[in-house]
Amino acid sequence: MAAYDPDNIFAKILRGEIPATRVYEDDETLAFMDIMPRSDGHLLVIPKTPCRNLLDASPAQLAAVTATVQKLAIAVAKAFDADGVTVQQFNEAAGGQEVFHLHFHILPRQEDVAMRPPGKMGDFDLIAQHAEKIKAALA
Repeated sequence: MAAYDPDNIFAKILRGEIPATRVYEDDETLAFMDIMPRSDGHLLVIPKTPCRNLLDASPAQLAAVTATVQKLAIAVAKAFDADGVTVQQFNEAAGGQEVFHLHFHILPRQEDVAMRPPGKMGDFDLIAQHAEKIKAALA
């Protein structure tokens, strides 16, 4: 496994070098909207500390991220009146990982509605509206 790259896009988001639509933040984690959403309300949760993925994360990093994933999964289900929630996590290129900073995808889902295909840029105004819905559900 390769070493952690401190210049990956999520590390840059954490340092404020790249903008992101932030939804939730605590001392150990950050949740922000995916710019290529596969469902309305698709967001990402990452640890604030460096780790490449699940394979090199510490138990403390995993505990913090998992707690935030659960909190945000509940919020997106409420915000989007979802029938279910998909949580995805990929490890290394062969496992589907594209950004090499541990992250979990949270996708609110509706019965019989397929996810959109990957790689299509979303509408930033709509993404911002979705972020506000999630923040309101967290309140």
